[in-house]
This record gives sequence, structure tokens and C-alpha cells, in this order.
Amino acid sequence: MLKKLFVVAGLLLAFVSVGASAELKQGTDFDLVNPPQPTEKGKVEVIEFFSYMCPHCDHIDPLVNKWSKTLSKDVLFQRIPVVFRPQWDAPARLYYTLDAMGELEKLHAAAFAAIHRENTDMANEAGVTNWAVKKGLDRKKFTDTYNSFAVQSKAQGSKQKQGAYGIPGVPSFVVAGKYRTPDNFAGGYDELLKLVDGLVAKARAEQGKK
Repeated sequence: MLKKLFVVAGLLLAFVSVGASAELKQGTDFDLVNPPQPTEKGKVEVIEFFSYMCPHCDHIDPLVNKWSKTLSKDVLFQRIPVVFRPQWDAPARLYYTLDAMGELEKLHAAAFAAIHRENTDMANEAGVTNWAVKKGLDRKKFTDTYNSFAVQSKAQGSKQKQGAYGIPGVPSFVVAGKYRTPDNFAGGYDELLKLVDGLVAKARAEQGKK
């Protein structure tokens, strides 16, 4: 009897999940990426487009960190830094430099804090380098990594993806390579992440997943 109840409960939860995602409307809850971008097969890809220079990205980041730890194993989450103006280029390369050095998890939140609460100049290579050194990183290793072909390539690739996904502002989330959260979203940060959850459920249902 209990086994049957668990089965029924599971079916109801699946129905609610798919039903909630089916209510999402194009132009209101999401915009379509045109053309859709390729994603890893068997995964529901979620990309957060952000910038360390963006105050809204700073505000939502603690929530994103907590939320990302609750995602199912079939969800592939990643961040991509955008460059809307020249002074955003150095922070974008900082992101990939920290990642390459294995320091991203330790210093990601600190980079936001430096810009938005400590008034640190991070708009150029000298600024991000001096900050990194103050955080205990070796200057030469940081500079070599920052100017490496790998980091430059990733930063350039970010700019290309920013255009391919049609990112109008940040923070912006893209689900399954085709559903982009609306730039004029009227809700708060919690509501935005709930919307992303709904888009993940929609993408999962379309892939025939349970």
C-alpha cells in the first residue's frame, strides 16, 4: 500500500512540475534564443551571464551560490562573464584567471566585494593584478595566467557567446540553450531563480525526462 502511495505521489509531483513549466509564456516569462545554441546531450544546461562590475549580479550572487548547490545531477550550471563596455574586460579575464589557477571558489565572492563594497579599481589589468596579489596570489603567476592564450581565448569566447545568446543585460540566465530570462523581469531575485527552475522543468519535460 505504501509503495502505491509513493508511486502516486511521484506522479503527482511530476505532473505539477510539468504543469508549472507549461504555464510559462514566451515574451512574458522567457525570450527565445535565435537560433538555439548547442548543449551537452543528456543535460539541462543553465548559464548565468554576469559581470563582477554589475551591482545586480553582486546582489544575486549569494542566492545563486546557494541555489546552484540544490540543482539535480542532470542540470549543468556554469557562469559566463559578459563585456558590455571596455572596463568590463579585465574583470571577465579575472574570472577565467582565477578559474585556471584553482582560486575561483575562494575568491569569486571577494571579487564582487572588492568592487562594490571596498571601492577597488578593477577596470584594468593593473587593478585586478594588484587586488589578486593582496589576496595572496603570486604576481608573476597571476600575470602569466591572465595573459595566457587559454584565458584570452576563453574571454574572447565569452564575447562571442554573449552575442550568440543575445544577452541584453545581466544577470541573465539561459536554459537548454534556448530559453533566456526576460531583461525586464519585474520580480525579485528569489522569483528570478524560481523562474529558472520552471524553465529547467520545461526543458526537462521536453527532453522526455522524469
